[in-house]
Amino acid sequence: MSNAVIDLLLARRSAPIHELAQPAPSEGELEIILRAATRVPDHGQLAPWRFILYRGEARERVGQMLAELAEEREGSLNEARRQQELTRFSRAPLVIGVVSSPKESIKIPQWEMFLSGGMVAMNLMIAANALGYHTNIITNWYSDVEEGRRILGLAPYERAVGFVHIGTHPGGTPDRRRPEVASLVSDYEGPWPQEGMKAAGERS
Repeated sequence: MSNAVIDLLLARRSAPIHELAQPAPSEGELEIILRAATRVPDHGQLAPWRFILYRGEARERVGQMLAELAEEREGSLNEARRQQELTRFSRAPLVIGVVSSPKESIKIPQWEMFLSGGMVAMNLMIAANALGYHTNIITNWYSDVEEGRRILGLAPYERAVGFVHIGTHPGGTPDRRRPEVASLVSDYEGPWPQEGMKAAGERS
């Protein structure tokens, strides 16, 4: 049993993006992080995901385009709102876009491919954490907008699993309240009652 792995998982938390600083992972470390990220369940061996790296000046260019798009959608932005968009991708030294890039398959549903992408993102963060870096993953408004996705380099058929911000952090981030596991677990007791299904349908 690897106590180090369990300790890492039990202590995992997200660092505030604006507190992530240099250095970012080296090229060698980045290769390890991405290799670890792809070690996930992938039924059909489709690799229905890919990565986009936002680093260096590219982060500022993305911010400029997002600010312009936000202004087209919202009208004139005040300075604080404009700065928010300009710095979307430049707060952390490295941002990795985990992109769901579904493949054609008669056996594997696309929702399962997207879930595989979620596992990729989680593995990526854990690998970065194991190397001493801190992470935070977000999607934000531009992930739900066709033009926003295009700006960020996604094809029309692709969707953002999340944008993982990576950098160095001094630590000491307060932990948030975690759910009581016991309240989330039950032993199987048979199919859900038909009347329960009806009630659930009425609520929706």
